Amino acid sequence: MSPRQKIKFVHEGQYVAEVAIEVTESEQGWSPTMSLEDAYKLHDVREALKAGDLKAAAQYGRVYELRPVISAQ
Repeated sequence: MSPRQKIKFVHEGQYVAEVAIEVTESEQGWSPTMSLEDAYKLHDVREALKAGDLKAAAQYGRVYELRPVISAQ
């Protein structure tokens, strides 16, 4: 098994958080996998973004605001 870092993007509403997690590659079935703690981390980030709590979401990684560049008319 070889663990490696991976960046996951959590999108909720007008915000996106960039969160680093660790995935483990194995030669058995369900690969790659992440730890339960990392799964909870992604869940907590999503809940913080839903609630608009950017400070809480930023504890786990960078937070970006999405804005339209051009609106369709």
